[in-house]
Amino acid sequence: QKVPAPFNRPPAVRVCGMQTRTSLAPSICDAAGTEFDTHVPVLIVGAGACGLIAALAAGSTGAEVLVLERDGTPSGSTTLSSGFIPAAGTRFQLAQDIQDGPEQFAADIQAKAKGKAEQPLVELASRRCGEVLEWLADRHGLEWTVLDDFLYPGHTRHRMHAVPEKTGAALMARLLTAAGAADVPLATNVHAVRLLTDGAVIKGAELHRPAGEVERIGCDALVLACNGYGGNEGLVRRHIPEMAGALYFGHDGNQGDAVCWGEALGAGLQHLSGYQGHGSVAVPHGILVTWALMMEGGIQVNQEGRRFSNEHRGYSEQSLEVLAQPGGVAWNLYDERLHKLGLAFDDYRNAVEAGAVRRAGSLDHLAMQTGLPGDTLRKTLELTHACQAGSAADKFGRDFTGSPPLAPPWYAVKVTGALFHTQGGLLIDQSARVLHRDGEAFPNLYAAGGAACGVSGPSPEGYLSGNGLLTAVTFGAVAGWHAGRSCRRL
Repeated sequence: QKVPAPFNRPPAVRVCGMQTRTSLAPSICDAAGTEFDTHVPVLIVGAGACGLIAALAAGSTGAEVLVLERDGTPSGSTTLSSGFIPAAGTRFQLAQDIQDGPEQFAADIQAKAKGKAEQPLVELASRRCGEVLEWLADRHGLEWTVLDDFLYPGHTRHRMHAVPEKTGAALMARLLTAAGAADVPLATNVHAVRLLTDGAVIKGAELHRPAGEVERIGCDALVLACNGYGGNEGLVRRHIPEMAGALYFGHDGNQGDAVCWGEALGAGLQHLSGYQGHGSVAVPHGILVTWALMMEGGIQVNQEGRRFSNEHRGYSEQSLEVLAQPGGVAWNLYDERLHKLGLAFDDYRNAVEAGAVRRAGSLDHLAMQTGLPGDTLRKTLELTHACQAGSAADKFGRDFTGSPPLAPPWYAVKVTGALFHTQGGLLIDQSARVLHRDGEAFPNLYAAGGAACGVSGPSPEGYLSGNGLLTAVTFGAVAGWHAGRSCRRL
C-alpha cells in the first residue's frame, strides 16, 4: 500500500510560496470501481492552523487521521497572519481581570457585519472559541496571553489571544510541535486534486505528487481545511471584482479548491463576496504596518496631503478607501508615542529595518521626506489637532478625543490596500458538516476556516479583527471532533 510520506516537524517554519503546483483543476469523480492505495478514517486537506487543530481534535476521539499539505513546508495563511485569536469568557481573560462573554462577542461580530453574518455560525464561533483555546492549553501545552494595550476595530472587550511571541509564525510552529507530539501523520508536497464520491458520500481523494505520481486514499470522513480563493485571480474577478488587480497579501495556495468542489457537489455557498482587506501594507516593501497606529491616534492622508476617511471604521474596508486614492496609495502619519507602540509588533519592526518608516523633526522636513504638499499637510494636521481638542468635529465621523494630539518628531509610511483572504465559502451546520443547497448535510464532508462560510457577512466592512483565525481555530476543532466521533461509530 502507498502511504504519503509523513512530515511532522520542520526544522523551521517559514513563509513560502507554492512549492507544489499542478495545472489540474479541482474536480469530482464517481468512486465506482476505484481501487484505493490505502484508507484512513479521517482525511484532512490543508495543514494550516485549521487543519492541524482539526487533526488534534479528531485524534483526541481515538480516530486515525492523515493531514495532506500541498506545500513542502506547512505555513499557509496562519504564518502570514498576526496570530491573534479573539475569544470570549476565557480563564486567560479572567486572569487579567477582563470581563467578557460569548453573547457580547456575538453582538460585536454582528454589529461589524451589520447583522448580515450567518447567525448560527456567529453563535458557534463566539460560544466555542474560548473552549478550544483552553483545550489547546490543557491538552497540547499552548500558552495564551490576552492583548490589552488597545481595542481592535469593532471589539468592545480585550479578547485577542496570542502565543507569547505574538506572531502567526510562532502560532504555526507551536501547533506543528503539538501535532508532532501527538504523532499526527502529515504528508507534504501532495496536492488533493479530485474527490471520489458515491452520491453524497465522500469515498476518498486522488492525490498528485510533483513528479506526477498519483495516489488514491479512501476515507470515512473528509475535512476541508484548505482556506479560500484569494490566490485564484479568476475567482477573485468573479466574486470580488473590486479587488481584481490589487496586491494579494495572502498565501499562494489559497486557490479555491473547496469552493470548486462545493460547486460541483451542489453544496450551499454563501458570502463569496466577503473578504478581509487591509489598508496598511508598506510599499514597495510589502510589509504589514500595524493598524494600532491608527486606532491610537494616527491618521492616513493621500498624495494630496488630505485625509479621506474615518480610519477607525476598520482596516479591512480601508483597503478600498486607500485603493481609491491617487495612485492607489496613502501615507500613515503618526508621532514618537505611536512609533514606540508600533515597535511592540514584529511586522512593524521589520518595516523599520526595511527602511519603510520615515522620520522627520518638522513638518517641512516631513513634506520633503514624503513629497506631500507642505501647506495642505499643515492644514490637515491643524484640523486633526482641533478634533483632538474637541473644538472641531471630524467630517468623516471619527472621534479623536480619546487620544493625545500628534506632535513632532513625525513618522510616515507609504502604504497601499491589499487583499488578505476571502471570508465566504461552504455553508456548514453546528457540527461543521457541509450543507447541500437544499439544506441537507452531506454525511461525511466537513469544512472549516477559509473553506467554510465565515462570520463577516458579504462585504469587507463586515470583517471584525481576528475573524479569519476565529473560524479556522473554532470550526477546525469542531470539524475534527465530529469527524472523529462519526468514524468511531462506524
